[in-house]
Amino acid sequence: MSERKVLTKYYPPDFDPSQIKRVKGPKTAGPKVQTVRLAAPLLTWLYSMKCTTCGEYIYKGRKFNARKETPLDEKYLGIQIFRFYIRCTRCSGQITFKTDPKNQDYACESGAKRSTEPWRVGRDETDEERLDRLEREEEERNAMVELEAKTVDAKREMAVADALDEIRTRNARLERANQEGVEVSVALPVDDEAERQEREDAEAARRAFEFARQVDRMTEEVLDDGFDDTVASASSSTSALTPEPNGGATSKPGSAATASAASASSKDMPPPSFKRVVKKKKDHSAALGIKKKPSLV
Repeated sequence: MSERKVLTKYYPPDFDPSQIKRVKGPKTAGPKVQTVRLAAPLLTWLYSMKCTTCGEYIYKGRKFNARKETPLDEKYLGIQIFRFYIRCTRCSGQITFKTDPKNQDYACESGAKRSTEPWRVGRDETDEERLDRLEREEEERNAMVELEAKTVDAKREMAVADALDEIRTRNARLERANQEGVEVSVALPVDDEAERQEREDAEAARRAFEFARQVDRMTEEVLDDGFDDTVASASSSTSALTPEPNGGATSKPGSAATASAASASSKDMPPPSFKRVVKKKKDHSAALGIKKKPSLV
């Protein structure tokens, strides 16, 4: 099997390299021609083109092996115009068309004609008419810009006029007050919502502090009452047991009665305790109809 890429080539025994001469011919004159793969240029042609020789319709997207010619002397505003040559699929008649940069389209030259397009029927627009139309569109655009600018200026003038009226009113009020000898202060705008919120916050704080003071006062009263009762009972028992200067005990009946009453009250009233008392939980099993099993221990 031979190699795909040969490195050495076969030279016959009678090969004479001196017989090979380089031939220099004249360059091809005229436009440059090359073969390209081309679809029928109907993206801008609504329907199709019709061959004038046999009447065959060439529809959109039909592909051809076309010859592309670049004429050097045909340009539009520096844009190169290209010419294409194709063959009819039925009669093999030659069809020629070229690009049209002016109208952003293709122009059919020979061998075929385009189908009717209603929007193209009528008089073509000349360069002067096109320039006039562009000038009118530019003027209309400028008119819209001027209208917007006038609207902005009118709004600004209205705002300035309102500010001037406010300043004049304030100056007139101050001048009138100076003539009458009364001091007038200019009222600043106040935010009613913020002021209402501040009043509510102040009222809530006042209530909280008042409640805290009441709790402290009640706690102090409870502690003072308990302390006074303890001191009174202690003093009464001490006075009952205190001897007289002559060495005998007190023999006043009123003091003895008071001492006995104080001792009885002190015995009846338990001493204050600050131990936390745990309440016994209620047994709701009987109310719910649940029978508790007796403990086996």
